Amino acid sequence: MSNATLFEIGGFEVDSVMTTSLAITAVLSVVAIAGTRNLKERQPGRLQSALEYVVGGLRDFYGSIIGKEKATTFLPVLGTLFLYIIVSNYSGLLPFAGELPGFQPPTGTLSCTVGLALVTFLTTQYGGFKYHGVHYLGHFVKPVAPLLPLMLLEEVTHPLSLSLRLFGNIYGEETVLHQVSGLIPLGAPIVIMGLSMLFGFIQALVFTMLSAIYIDTATSAGH
Repeated sequence: MSNATLFEIGGFEVDSVMTTSLAITAVLSVVAIAGTRNLKERQPGRLQSALEYVVGGLRDFYGSIIGKEKATTFLPVLGTLFLYIIVSNYSGLLPFAGELPGFQPPTGTLSCTVGLALVTFLTTQYGGFKYHGVHYLGHFVKPVAPLLPLMLLEEVTHPLSLSLRLFGNIYGEETVLHQVSGLIPLGAPIVIMGLSMLFGFIQALVFTMLSAIYIDTATSAGH
């Protein structure tokens, strides 16, 4: 599963992960625009109903973890992360994934998962300042100032653990599926694909669930 440079734009190298990521972003954007272009309170279309079901389900799930108010506030980030990750995970199950130039599942690469974890990190810090102002900085020196290096290290290891967990699981699944498909063309790959769909969903849910917990910790009253 190579990820060589496809072409350059002004000295900027574009690889298969970038093209696949852009394609996933474009698909999700088109679906979102199409489903919300003509919103109807009565007798909504199938796409609008499906989107409302997904959004409502995600809001209720995160609300059970961090509360309805915070879940509503941070749903645009958490929901987008979930949808991007799950579509990216499932893209690795498509034929020739990782083999065709320009088609490389993003979450199977560390650079992508680090970028997603960075979004969580920045959202967490934003939430801390939004709810506590400059007083948010005080938690880095509590209970005693000499703990500052450890507190900063903890703040960094949270997103790092997210990125490594997602990358390791998805890369491992893709590798196993690729190897088994080569050894046993029929039967076994179908079973593994079914398990991969379940694990892909779980990984997207776990990533965003932990992100919600980190955000809740930064925004809680006792932080």
